Amino acid sequence: MSDPGAVHSGSTPFLEIDRAEWAALAPSTPLPLGAGEVERIRGLGDSLDLAEVAEVYVPLSRLLNLYVAGALSTGAEVREFLGQPARPTPYVIGVAGSVAVGKSTIARLLRELLSRWPDTPSVELVTTDGFLLPNAELERRGLMERKGFPESYDRRALLRFVSEVKSGAPEVRAPVYSHLVYDVLPDEHVIVRRPDVLIVEGLNVLQPPTSGRLAVSDLFDFTIYVDARTSDIEKWYVERFLRLQRGAFADPSSYFHRFAALSEGEAVARARSIWNEINGPNLAQNILATRARASLVLRKGADHTVSTVLLRKV
Repeated sequence: MSDPGAVHSGSTPFLEIDRAEWAALAPSTPLPLGAGEVERIRGLGDSLDLAEVAEVYVPLSRLLNLYVAGALSTGAEVREFLGQPARPTPYVIGVAGSVAVGKSTIARLLRELLSRWPDTPSVELVTTDGFLLPNAELERRGLMERKGFPESYDRRALLRFVSEVKSGAPEVRAPVYSHLVYDVLPDEHVIVRRPDVLIVEGLNVLQPPTSGRLAVSDLFDFTIYVDARTSDIEKWYVERFLRLQRGAFADPSSYFHRFAALSEGEAVARARSIWNEINGPNLAQNILATRARASLVLRKGADHTVSTVLLRKV
C-alpha cells in the first residue's frame, strides 16, 4: 500500500497528490471567502464547505496564480522581443467533466478565488451551455436526445468567441442558456471585456481537434477535469434530479414541469433512464476520453469531496 501522504509519479505524466499533501502546499494562504459566499456558490447536491475550499481550492487558486504570473512574464518578454504593444493576453482556463460531477460549482468558486489575487482582479466565467444549438435546430437535426454530445454545440461559435477573447478584443458576447426553459435565450448575452482570466466550463471543452482543424481546447492555457467513479456520478445525478423535481420542476414554466407530479419511484426510474440513454453514454463515449488531456484532475470520492489531485508534470 502506498504512503497516504506521498506524491506519486511512476511512469504517468501526472503527479498524484493526496488531499492532505495537497492542502499542505499552501498553508499560509488565507481563506478569502466566508460561509455565506460558499453557500451562494455551491451547486445543488454538492458538499462544498469551508474545509473543502481551504484544503483543495485555495491551494489550486495559488497554483493557478503562479501559472498566470509565469504566462504574463513570458508574454511580456515575447512582446518586447517582437516589438509589440505591452498588452497582456487573457489567460484561459477550461473546466470539464460529467453532468452532476460538480464542475459548475468548481468553476464559480475558482472565479471568486482568482479574482481575489491582486494580479487577476478581472475573472470572467462562461459556460458552453450557451453554445448549444437552439432546441428548434436540435429538433430539425434529430439531436434532441443527444443534447450535450459534441455535435449538439455550435462549436464554430464557441471557437470564435474564445479566439476573440484571447486576441484581446475589447468586447465579446456569449449566448446565455436557461436551465429552466432548457434552451438558449435568443435575446440575452454575457459580455466579456478583456478579462485577466477567462474560465470556460462545459462537458466537452477538452475535445481534441478533428480533421486538422483548430479546437477550442487548443486555446486553453490550463485545463481541469473533474473526475469520479461513474457509479457515483450516476447516483449524484439521480439525487439531483429528485431535488429538482421537488423544486425547480414545480415551476409551470420549467421545461421539465411534466415530471413534477411523478412519485419518488417514478422520478428515480425516469432519472436513471435519462442517465442510461444520454448522460452515461456521453460520459463514456466523449467526456471521459478527454481526462488524460487535462493539466490537472480533481478526483472525487463517493462523498462528493476531492480525495486526490493529479497534476501534469512540468
